[in-house]
Amino acid sequence: MTPRQKRMTFVASLVIGVAIFVGLIMMALKENINAFFSPTEIIQGKAPVGHSFRIGGLVVTGSVKRDPASLRINFELTDGASNYPVMYEGILPDLFREGQGIVATGKLVDNVFVADEVLAKHDENYMPPEVADALKKSGKWDEENIEQMKHPENVPVGAGNPLPGAKP
Repeated sequence: MTPRQKRMTFVASLVIGVAIFVGLIMMALKENINAFFSPTEIIQGKAPVGHSFRIGGLVVTGSVKRDPASLRINFELTDGASNYPVMYEGILPDLFREGQGIVATGKLVDNVFVADEVLAKHDENYMPPEVADALKKSGKWDEENIEQMKHPENVPVGAGNPLPGAKP
């Protein structure tokens, strides 16, 4: 082999090695990125099937159904425009309740979002940015009456309570 051929072989090997390295990094990043989708976007088919992503919204009042024999909980999330069913098996955060904003991570299975993790808002004034954006897109966000978006502290959570932000 001439010196020129040796150099070309080395450069080609280097380029192939870098391409494989970059490809592996891109695959790892793609698997670990969790995009956010609202219930409306999931219904429109924008969410990936078979891949992990996040869903956020308000827990629909009266939708929480607990299985007494296990830790399975079924509930619905809303962005004000659409509702979507969620199933979670595990211990929910203490701040989880109907009418509150949550973000869940999981996958779509048979038109139900199966959550691996559920995160509830951490105080009465906080709403996850993704949930707030989804409510703004659906037209249910009211900047002037933000207090109406929160669950009233003196009202117990139950089937007869209105969805936060709903007009009486």
